[in-house]
Amino acid sequence: MKKIRVQFLLFVYDKTQKLYRKYFKKKKRQWQFNEKQLLEFQEDSLGRKLGEFYRKHGFSMIPKMENHDVHHLITGCGTNFEDEIAMQYLLLGNGKLNAHLLAAIVLGTIILPEYVKIYIKAYKKGQNMRTFHHWDFEGLLWQNYEHVKDFIQQKETAILH
Repeated sequence: MKKIRVQFLLFVYDKTQKLYRKYFKKKKRQWQFNEKQLLEFQEDSLGRKLGEFYRKHGFSMIPKMENHDVHHLITGCGTNFEDEIAMQYLLLGNGKLNAHLLAAIVLGTIILPEYVKIYIKAYKKGQNMRTFHHWDFEGLLWQNYEHVKDFIQQKETAILH
């Protein structure tokens, strides 16, 4: 039964992600790197880790959606469907809010409710991270992956004067 539910979510995702890129990402440009070029970055860089992520999972870069894949790396969220929904919860907890994200959360929660504890945990994790959902990671590809990841996983502290 779960297999059918996931197939339905994959169908919906496939149909909506192109619309999402067209209408929500129309001002964003695709990155100037491909998967092979990312593998040429320095070994400990964010760019190299992203290239290895694509190679490991057999994924291709989707134009204008590259930051999404970086989100997987820095949050530790997996790539199966319940993890994708959990990442949307994490991003909501991090402050991201748009119709596509809300639709993914609502539909994902209705279709795969058995993971609601994981979703709530992801939401709280997003709240406890530095706000990153709006960053353009292309400019950070040369940076040390662990440093970027550690920086994001630290909650911002208010400075009172």
